[in-house]
Amino acid sequence: MQVPVRNMAGDQVGTIELSPAIFEVEVNTGLIHQAYVRQMANARLGTHKTKSRGEVDLTKAKWYRQKGTGRARHGARSAPIFVGGGVAHGPRPRDYSKKMPRKMRRQALRSVLSALAQDDQIVVVDELKLDTPKTSAMRAILSNLTGDQKTLVLMAERDDAVERSIRNLGNARVLRASYLNVRDLLSADRVVIPQAALDVIESFLGTAAQS
Repeated sequence: MQVPVRNMAGDQVGTIELSPAIFEVEVNTGLIHQAYVRQMANARLGTHKTKSRGEVDLTKAKWYRQKGTGRARHGARSAPIFVGGGVAHGPRPRDYSKKMPRKMRRQALRSVLSALAQDDQIVVVDELKLDTPKTSAMRAILSNLTGDQKTLVLMAERDDAVERSIRNLGNARVLRASYLNVRDLLSADRVVIPQAALDVIESFLGTAAQS
């Protein structure tokens, strides 16, 4: 698949052939969904907890006498039916994490990238760099490249100037290519990929990585 290569001003300066093994695979929506659910589940802390009747700090004395009051028999005020009492069958700490084979996770990434490429949502730039952090400058660059749409910027390696410039933009997010994931790809309208970051993606999603 041939796509244009643009500079930071948005002008086309060449073309590049995207790897068919990454950007032209059959889109497997079921696999994408499985990878997305796994990622969201693994992000859950699972620290939710309510107190049972045995954990509520209330007196253990019998609330009122057993007979003669005309009321139901109760042994403790910590029973779940009373305000301030324990919670019956409430949430307890648990592990929500799910497992998924690495080959399936990587194939899900290929499926998402292929879907984005089919819809012309991938923007390849020759380079993306700033001398100093400047939010207004980065806003202008991304406007030239994506037209102010919700954008995911992939970087080959750490770049403080670029990352700090994007941090204050409400419609843009920066991510290193080695941390590529389904959730961030699906949340973006445009994915800006410098050529150096494209090389990183091909290094672990390309045909050599599959063998």
